[in-house]
Amino acid sequence: MSLTFEGRVVLVTGAGGGLGREYALAFAERGASVIVNDLGVDTKGGGKSSAAADKVVEEIRAKGGKAVANYDSVEDGEKLIQSALDAFGRIDVLVNNAGILRDRSFARTSDLDWDLIHRVHLRGSFLVTRAAWNHMKNQKFGRIIMTTSGAGIYGNFGQANYSAAKLGLLGLANTLAIEGRKYNIYCNTIAPVAGSRLTETVMPPDLVASLKPEFVAPLVLWLCHEQCQENGALFETGAGWIAKLRWERSLGRTVRQKNQPMTPEAVRDQWDQICDFTDATKPTSLQESTMSIVSVLSQVESGGEVSGNPTSAAVSSSGINPIEAVGTKLPPSSFSYTHIQCILYALGVGMSTKDPDHLRFLYEGHEDFVCLPSFGVIVAQSVLMGGGLTSVPGLNIDFTQVLHGEQYLELYKPLPTSGTLTSETTIADVLDKGSGAVILMDVKTFCDEELICFNQFSVFVVGSRGLRREEELGQSNSKLLCPPPQRAPDAVVIDSTSTDQAALYRLSGDWNPLHIDPSFAAMGGFKAPILHGLCSFGFAARHVLKQFADNDPSRFKAIKVRFAKPVMPGQSIQTEMWKEGNRIHIQCKVKETDAVVLTGAYVDLHGAAEASPEDPPQAGGLHSELVFAEIGRRIKDTGSELVKKVNAVFGWEITKDGKIAAQWTIDLKNGSGSLQKGPHSGKADVTITVSDEDFLEVVQGKLNPQKAFFSGKLKVRGNIMLSQKLEVILKDHAKL
Repeated sequence: MSLTFEGRVVLVTGAGGGLGREYALAFAERGASVIVNDLGVDTKGGGKSSAAADKVVEEIRAKGGKAVANYDSVEDGEKLIQSALDAFGRIDVLVNNAGILRDRSFARTSDLDWDLIHRVHLRGSFLVTRAAWNHMKNQKFGRIIMTTSGAGIYGNFGQANYSAAKLGLLGLANTLAIEGRKYNIYCNTIAPVAGSRLTETVMPPDLVASLKPEFVAPLVLWLCHEQCQENGALFETGAGWIAKLRWERSLGRTVRQKNQPMTPEAVRDQWDQICDFTDATKPTSLQESTMSIVSVLSQVESGGEVSGNPTSAAVSSSGINPIEAVGTKLPPSSFSYTHIQCILYALGVGMSTKDPDHLRFLYEGHEDFVCLPSFGVIVAQSVLMGGGLTSVPGLNIDFTQVLHGEQYLELYKPLPTSGTLTSETTIADVLDKGSGAVILMDVKTFCDEELICFNQFSVFVVGSRGLRREEELGQSNSKLLCPPPQRAPDAVVIDSTSTDQAALYRLSGDWNPLHIDPSFAAMGGFKAPILHGLCSFGFAARHVLKQFADNDPSRFKAIKVRFAKPVMPGQSIQTEMWKEGNRIHIQCKVKETDAVVLTGAYVDLHGAAEASPEDPPQAGGLHSELVFAEIGRRIKDTGSELVKKVNAVFGWEITKDGKIAAQWTIDLKNGSGSLQKGPHSGKADVTITVSDEDFLEVVQGKLNPQKAFFSGKLKVRGNIMLSQKLEVILKDHAKL
């Protein structure tokens, strides 16, 4: 089917000859109403005549077409657009073609030479386009062509003024393409090579004669047709040849490390790698370009090893080799933490002292202080934050289009509230999803030799092609999503995030500026910094834990989610839950917009009976037994005196491997005092929980009780002030 422009109104500037004339004739031939603009000046901008524009209008009308002439300068942009409105009532297509030359070597270029070129080419195109913009915006349609030149793209001797203006037009067009997209206004740029008054000054006559303007016009017509969805592109064209241009970028090198100065010597030493275009990437937006810098900042701050282009954009079809990548094991990583990190994480995912049930996750002195199960992603996240993927053979990827797509976490036992955990990462699979590749990373985390949790990070690499399609594999290694039942949810929890939620959550180790810096967020296409996907993940996990597991982490088995859309800090997360046996299906939305942010998600729980399968350890062999035996002998000798000084009942819970192994009661309140094994028959004034090893160090003077308390090793509940009287009991009386 032939392309027509019936009902469309087209303005072509500089249409009195050459390329502009050819465009005007071609549009009119296909039914457009055309405004033929030409000031009638010579190639240097001198003189003025209406003859050129009138002649083209006559040609169009002689063939039955519709056209009017306009003789205004492009610097009077409003007048050009008004002539279109007066004659035809609208403006649909604008071809910015007008131009002049004032060629000089750079040293001889005058202010007038510079200014006149910019006034006609760059400022003129700006003024005419601005005059047309709101009309196109209101009618939800517009097509704009900017005309650049090889001199602007590559440079050319004697054309510094012309080159600068022409490349400026490309930058203008790229931004208009972004701003106009949602209004169906598309803007593209052409660099034509054709015989004209301008090119005849720089090309041999026989070449000028061969490069006919009619070999360029078809590209312009296609780019301006309503069927064409091309936007923000650059094309070179001439002699019937058309080529699309794009930027290419080397993988580059990062030449600094955290807390180390960056030096010119480091730049010199890495220069060959900086300039090596092997496996070059092709960023297509400012966001893609900037995300490389964002990733470098994030990884340098986290202390990760950063090498060539750790996060960039489009992946070439040969950029991923699954045969090489799958099965690769990354170097083991360790994560050391205390109760402080557990509490920071709980606050980061929305827990608050306003809810009494949250205190056991927020206060290290709580008798049941525990770590949130979803903290399991934090202990393993260095696989993403530390740049580990850059070392995997067969993954020559550009990470600005690497998205965290899905997450699976499974716990084999409750997470300790402090310790050092070691994670081992394997590239489990690489899949083709059609619009990109999915890389699956399996991370097993150990406490000493014991497997404590398993994560599967699923990252999506936009644009990869030619890999194994998932449906061709029969069964992949991916932990599958599960849609919710087709019925009303059994429970709904709505939880507000704070405006500082992302700022707080990032303290758990995800330092990406996208979540804190408004300028980085803007470059990522967001109006403000967005909430971390894993923060929403944490909200959902704790909603299920409270609603269906009574906030008991030992009942939490696994969680799987897909990240669909971001949450803005300050918005409310609405978690909808469906109970099907021990599986809780979940879907999270932004309450204010109804946008789904977590989808296909579920939490698997242990049944109440299977939550704590291990028997508590036996008390036999505890060092603390010897200490309490010594305290008991001392109470027999001086019990009445101690009762007068202390006047309190102390309960002791001695733990081993995180579980209560023995309980003791020191009664220095009644009679002449007593020591009994087991809890007090009434209520102790103060109860102290401490491990067998730490208790021994306290009584031996190797561990300061205050430091033990503030580090979470010694926990106190009840009348905390009475704990100061412990010195009367322990000092000089229990040394072994």
